[in-house]
Amino acid sequence: MFKRSDHAVVHRFAIALRSGSRGALSRLLAPEVVAVSDGGGQVAVALDPVRGPGAVAHCVTGLAGPDTTLTVESVNGDPGVVVRDAGRRVVAVVSLRVAAAKVAAVWIVRNPDKLRHWE
Repeated sequence: MFKRSDHAVVHRFAIALRSGSRGALSRLLAPEVVAVSDGGGQVAVALDPVRGPGAVAHCVTGLAGPDTTLTVESVNGDPGVVVRDAGRRVVAVVSLRVAAAKVAAVWIVRNPDKLRHWE
């Protein structure tokens, strides 16, 4: 169950993601952070888990562009980040695990088949 402080971390993550600042993102990530992506073979994503704050920050900064919007929404019952393109189509859903006020795990879904129910 997410605590109020965990919600704040998710909001700070969304703000840092929107800014495109790898440094700001890295500061929110735990030293052992791991990111896993799902593109369903249809969208380019990292095929293997990405480990460490610098590598994960690099991995996620490509999710938000100048024409995207980010919102913090419920993802599997916990707060996560939903990325929409200029046409308001969902292009990514990011789920986070927060531990000790840091993001410890990041799950990125970009698989169009799995994103359909978000439309």
